[in-house]
Amino acid sequence: MGVWWIVVVALLAHTASAAVRDYHWEVEYKFGFPDCKEGMVMAVNGQFPGPTIHALAGDTIVVHLTNKLATEGLVIHWHGIRQLGSPWADGAAGVTQCAITPGETFTYKFTVDKPGTHFYHGHYGMQRSAGLYGSLIIDAAKGKREPLRYDGEFNLLLSDWWHESVLSQELGLSAKPMRWIGEAQSILINGRGQFNCSLAAQFSNATAQFSNTSLPMCKFKKGDQCAPQRLHVEPNKTYRIRLASTTGLASLNFAVQGHKLVVVEADGSYITPFATSDVDIYSGESYSVLLTTDQDPSQNYWISVGVRGRKPKTPPALTVLHYVTAPSSQPPSSPPPETPRWNDFDRSRNFSKRIFSAMGSPPPPRKFKKRLILLNTQNMIDGATKWALNNVSLVVPATPYLGSVKYKLRRGFDRKSPPTTFPMDYDIMNPPRNRNTTKGNGIYVFPFNVTVDVILQNANGLDANASEIHPWHLHGHDFWVLGYGEGKFRPEIDEKTYNLKNPPLRNTVALYPYGWTALRFVTDNPGVWFFHCHIEPHLHMGMGVVFAEGLNRIGKVPDEALGCGLTKQFLMNRNNP
Repeated sequence: MGVWWIVVVALLAHTASAAVRDYHWEVEYKFGFPDCKEGMVMAVNGQFPGPTIHALAGDTIVVHLTNKLATEGLVIHWHGIRQLGSPWADGAAGVTQCAITPGETFTYKFTVDKPGTHFYHGHYGMQRSAGLYGSLIIDAAKGKREPLRYDGEFNLLLSDWWHESVLSQELGLSAKPMRWIGEAQSILINGRGQFNCSLAAQFSNATAQFSNTSLPMCKFKKGDQCAPQRLHVEPNKTYRIRLASTTGLASLNFAVQGHKLVVVEADGSYITPFATSDVDIYSGESYSVLLTTDQDPSQNYWISVGVRGRKPKTPPALTVLHYVTAPSSQPPSSPPPETPRWNDFDRSRNFSKRIFSAMGSPPPPRKFKKRLILLNTQNMIDGATKWALNNVSLVVPATPYLGSVKYKLRRGFDRKSPPTTFPMDYDIMNPPRNRNTTKGNGIYVFPFNVTVDVILQNANGLDANASEIHPWHLHGHDFWVLGYGEGKFRPEIDEKTYNLKNPPLRNTVALYPYGWTALRFVTDNPGVWFFHCHIEPHLHMGMGVVFAEGLNRIGKVPDEALGCGLTKQFLMNRNNP
């Protein structure tokens, strides 16, 4: 009797500690001033960026999402959430669900299983670049403590901003010839940036490289939406700064003038702490850094977010670390930190190679069962510029993959698997000899609970001497980053360099120019999962693949998720025999 009672009390305590957090959201366009210039933004309940979700590990999140856009579909992807048991809630249009049509409401329901810094964003067309994003912060469950000690925290969501509408950008990317979107006009910190003015105008060299003329000093009125949010700190304290990048294109570098940063978390997993003067962060990545306010308490200090990986034509975003012991209106006394040279890729690689998992993290399996080697190339189809993997440019079908595999709809997509490798004599250092590629919608199907290695291989684009950084994001999983290398991947040689002792667990990883990146994951999450470049125009142009695993283990999928394409008729026939 006594033991039974203890078990009951324990179960009740666990149930009580895990909350259900219920939200009702409406998404629509509104006019806003993200960078002091008026434009249309996508807002959630009138907010841009969208509301921050705070939850504890083990909580259930329920979001009733209503599409109030007049002419566009809508989905939201919960970036970094593995969706264990809820693949239909992943929020990838055409992969795990149908787009929510105007006027309709769809309910997402999923459990957040571990602490971490995450975010959510639109995953239909290029709606992330239109401003559909927000933060998703998961703290340790009740009664649990994180292995971090700090006195306060800040949450910084980093993004880039164009004045051209995303619909116009999409049209240009599909045009023949392509009309490239160009570099962003502004970098935003928590949805705030400054266009054609500078917070650091008194230091002329701070903006000279981005403008033919010196930019004027920014002047703000009370309530201006583009006025920077300062970080107010007390001396001799330690603060956690959560960083997440939702950029559509830009790779970024984060620095705080005069202060060291200790990196402690990457993509929702703890890492071995290391100190650095700045942090490179690619689209889709998140970090936590600890900052100690040990500088002159009578001064204020710049926070700078500049562009890396692309020749910068966009000025850095700036705000101020304000010591409360210093005058609030007093600007920092020296120029902002200078962003490292945009094409110093050795520096970028070296930063990535400093990231190791925290002690006690699960190690990767020693051997792999399946391996894909994916060659990233830029090609053409009938005069349109595309991106391809192993010479296949992805076109997501009208029927979501999840519906096709769940209900065995053979005509939903091409059942022939895409190529698992590429010809080893391919010259990655020069433009492709064959500039043409093909469209495809086939997927890679894996058995349940096997170890898969994915080797991402970068190459030269269509123009000579042009190879770009591609941040690759995997839905439904964390993966181990086993290593990076330059040149063409050599299985017999490069496998010997893998880090199998303490590789970091990530959900997004950088593929550097003319190099390779190796990752490993276990197919232990039944469902269909997108794996794609997180740069918006690159995914729009076909730079992605789809993984399916444990197909006979996929649980119940709400009919509302699949009411389009072939699944629509299937469900009608099933429900009305």
